[in-house]
Amino acid sequence: MATPLCVLLLSRPLEGFILEDQARDLLRAPSVVAVEPARLPYGTFARIPEALGDAIAVTQARRLHRRLPGEPRVVVIFHALQYQLARALIARAGTDCELWYSRWDRYEAAYDAPPRMRARIAELHELAAARSSLTFCASVELARQEREAGREAVVTGLAVDSFPSLDPEAGGRADVANLGDLSEPVAVSLGHLGHRVDWALLAGLRERVPASRRLLVGAWHAAEVGADPADRALRADARVEWLGPLDDAAAAAALARADVGLVPFRVEPFNDAGLPYRILKYARMGRRSLCPPLAGVRTWERAVTFCDGVEAMAAALRDAAGARARPDLELRRWALEQAAFRVNAPLWDRLE
Repeated sequence: MATPLCVLLLSRPLEGFILEDQARDLLRAPSVVAVEPARLPYGTFARIPEALGDAIAVTQARRLHRRLPGEPRVVVIFHALQYQLARALIARAGTDCELWYSRWDRYEAAYDAPPRMRARIAELHELAAARSSLTFCASVELARQEREAGREAVVTGLAVDSFPSLDPEAGGRADVANLGDLSEPVAVSLGHLGHRVDWALLAGLRERVPASRRLLVGAWHAAEVGADPADRALRADARVEWLGPLDDAAAAAALARADVGLVPFRVEPFNDAGLPYRILKYARMGRRSLCPPLAGVRTWERAVTFCDGVEAMAAALRDAAGARARPDLELRRWALEQAAFRVNAPLWDRLE
């Protein structure tokens, strides 16, 4: 009898896959296997006619099925663009095979997709969600949207087990001499520096808390924001450090210099439903997040100070001055509890 398998269809290679920590946790089970993307990008399925996409998916599924060390009983997808391949693979596996669907973002509303592609992704999302036997969502808002559409969904959250955590021993003995003037607040922002960012909000912090320093970690996308006057003002500000993309160890070192973490996102549908990884990364270093009132972020409200507008965020930033000398160890403990094996509990239960 063929070995029953749970097949994770990764949307990117495992190294660099956005849900890598959760995928690696599931791969501890001998019945779980990961399949990295074919040479033909998944984005192609949104750009070609549906019938052609189905034909390509059938061919890919046939090749994949032959290579698997057993028979699929679960196929897990992490993006709606994977649905056509998953459907074809399930058709080969038979009626006992289930589809599971990870909903970690509102990718059909993403900025970097043209309207026609967004519409196609939305169609595929509806098909995937309708067929899914287990839809697991990163945020409470994504799950709410599924339930509003009449479908079942569970909230799992996200995990960043591989990101460094504050040393609790060192946390009680911060080297204040190396932390600068503790009366001047320092904030850090990790992640994409492009169209998701509310540059006017960041510029407003500069104006209202001129003594503050802001550390911006991530790739700056000039094509997306280079013409924004608020962005140009920040580029010229000596108290803004543009640190560029950093590995996890260097990003944690930047966090150690800061009092709080920033989630300076614009309030709009794409940002509103998601759950930014940076919040958990900040919390693992004992730092709270300052964030606009985004619905998805309520999932981790234990770690967040919600700021409705620039005045509120400026006040919270001023209040946080000096926190880098006294990291929040209770917050750190909470963050460590958001481990992949706990986040994946509904999936482990269903696998068993």
